[in-house]
Amino acid sequence: MKSINPYLNFPGNTEEAFNFYRKVFGGDFLGGIFRFKDTPDAEKLSKSDQEKVMHVALPMGKDNMIMATDALESMGFKLTFGNNFYISVYAESKEEADKLFNGLSEGGKVEMPMADQFWGDYFGSLADRFGVRWMVIYSAPKENQ
Repeated sequence: MKSINPYLNFPGNTEEAFNFYRKVFGGDFLGGIFRFKDTPDAEKLSKSDQEKVMHVALPMGKDNMIMATDALESMGFKLTFGNNFYISVYAESKEEADKLFNGLSEGGKVEMPMADQFWGDYFGSLADRFGVRWMVIYSAPKENQ
């Protein structure tokens, strides 16, 4: 498997959420932000819905990205946030793990603070201010035995 790329649905605040994620992770949106006004039959949508995000992608590390859309009720979507997913981010150092965790937890709710865990990883979990759940992990290289 080359990569797993989570696709998130938001109730109209995708652009705000992804600007926040870009601030935390860095990088640029892949191809920019695509809006519903640029889709076929856009004239059937309200002016407000035309400005919503149809697709955005933020590369994260090698061969990974998160993507999202505004799930428009006017197009038949009914968005229900649940607790059935996390995005798991593997950091390259404890320092990077702390930086990502602290950034994502800004305005959110920490579930487990970053700490060394009994299974050997440095780990923490949180729900960000948009309700998206994250796990941040650093696995130290294992010494040859």
